[in-house]
Amino acid sequence: MILFLVDSKTGINADDQAVANILRRSNKPVLLVVNKLDNPNDTNAMWEFMQLGLGEPWPVSALHGTGTGDLLDEVVQRFPEPTEEEHADLDAINVAIIGRPNAGKSSLTNKLTNNDRSIVSDVAGTTRDAIDTTIEHEGRYYTIIDTAGLRRKSVIDEDVEYYGYVRALRAIDRAEVVLLVIDGTIGLTDQDQRVAGMAAERGCAIVIILNKWDLVEGPEAKAEIRERIKDRLMFVGYAPVIAISALSGKNVHRIWNAIDTAYDNYCSTISTSKLNNWLQEIRDFGHTISKGKKLLKIKYVTQTGTCPPQFTFFCNHPDIIEPSYERYLEKRLRSTFDLEGTPVRLRFKRKD
Repeated sequence: MILFLVDSKTGINADDQAVANILRRSNKPVLLVVNKLDNPNDTNAMWEFMQLGLGEPWPVSALHGTGTGDLLDEVVQRFPEPTEEEHADLDAINVAIIGRPNAGKSSLTNKLTNNDRSIVSDVAGTTRDAIDTTIEHEGRYYTIIDTAGLRRKSVIDEDVEYYGYVRALRAIDRAEVVLLVIDGTIGLTDQDQRVAGMAAERGCAIVIILNKWDLVEGPEAKAEIRERIKDRLMFVGYAPVIAISALSGKNVHRIWNAIDTAYDNYCSTISTSKLNNWLQEIRDFGHTISKGKKLLKIKYVTQTGTCPPQFTFFCNHPDIIEPSYERYLEKRLRSTFDLEGTPVRLRFKRKD
């Protein structure tokens, strides 16, 4: 796809004619874009360029943004759809990069993809949309989904910000692994906590990225930030925390191993025999619960799902199980089996 940009103010010149001659012989798809056309109804200025023989001109004003949305829609529409074979061959891990505006998500994307595809500036939220980039790293494929910064819905005034917010939520829905980027110079915020909650609720594997760590001064400040994360993100305590500098690239390489570990555990299966050997250890330990005359007895446990792993416990009184006992079982599961980075789901069914 070639976009041939011409200037409506100067009209057709010799260079335009020469380039048009080359493009007509190239047998490549071409869109003729007429720039600086602030009034799209100025048909005389636009149709002058029909004589270039490149089809219907597309009027835009790059300065004011007029017509650029329609042009982008046309470009996307002309792209060929990926074949099912192409999708199957890649089998990429879907990784969404989420976080507050200006936390450094796009800088991290650029480091991971080794390019500057995402538009980055120092203004919060300047990367407006989700951008997918599929890359290969050490034999595995990853689709990196870079999103606009997540903000509270109530403070989003512009349509473009709201659209970016919705796309970020959709990115979480599409993701298998979420990289939650936290600005180390600010520390954990309420919004970071809400974003982590959204990812956990949707069952994504999670890796927490502490960005701009090189700008945090002193071990005491760093320890305080880590302690705050441990305390306020206890509900995703299974997520590893990696301190990096996306701008300089320090420790970014560690993210790949964290993604792989989280994803592999997210998709992992544990045999029923291993699970019930683990359950026997809990029985031997003697930790159970009761309510009134009801004493909980777990008969057996088996894995009934993956992505994330789901375990179903068959017991005599599932109605007396409290969240605290669920947390106990999950903690014991994690202490025995490698489930770092992934949430788990526990289900309880009655079996007398």
